[in-house]
Amino acid sequence: MSSRSGAIIVGAFGLLVLGFVTGLAVFVFGLGDDEQNPDIPNKRRYEQAAQVVDPNKRYTAIVETNQGTFTMELLADQSPATVNVFVFLARERFWDGLRFHRVVANFVAQTGDPTGEGSGGAGFETEQEPNAMKNTRGTVAMARAAGSTKFGSQWFVNLSDNTNLDVEAPRQKPFYPFARVTAGMDVVDRINQGDRIVRVTIEESAK
Repeated sequence: MSSRSGAIIVGAFGLLVLGFVTGLAVFVFGLGDDEQNPDIPNKRRYEQAAQVVDPNKRYTAIVETNQGTFTMELLADQSPATVNVFVFLARERFWDGLRFHRVVANFVAQTGDPTGEGSGGAGFETEQEPNAMKNTRGTVAMARAAGSTKFGSQWFVNLSDNTNLDVEAPRQKPFYPFARVTAGMDVVDRINQGDRIVRVTIEESAK
């Protein structure tokens, strides 16, 4: 066999292998959002949240968990940027399949971290919005690092009146609620650490 013929055979074999690998990559990574298993957390990262909230509409979040479903009223009039982040990530199915990685009795039930360890996020941070809301039982706020004024994708439901979260201290900034649970607080009370969000659905209506 001539060296030229051998080169042609090797080249053809290389193209065959490349085609197989490419096809495998398409099979593994080519599923669209609608085809993703809702039990597998969405670990995509974003540069920022697109503007998705209409100031002329009201927004409600339906949070389905393995313990049941609860409903949250999103307070866009008081926290428009925070609600926009929440609605954007919900519509991206970012929280579908994520676990409640931190649940402290009579304190908070926290979720929103794709790593499940309390240190992950969606790839961007947003400046918190001060408002007059207090961290009373059933209110919902974004979690953030101590002393920081920016939040990522993690959020928590207050399981009791947490007045300590309303106080500014040397190493803590107040947490400002952007939503409140309007139905299913008994479901929230049943959530244990490790329980999972099935999906978050956003409903909108005219004001």
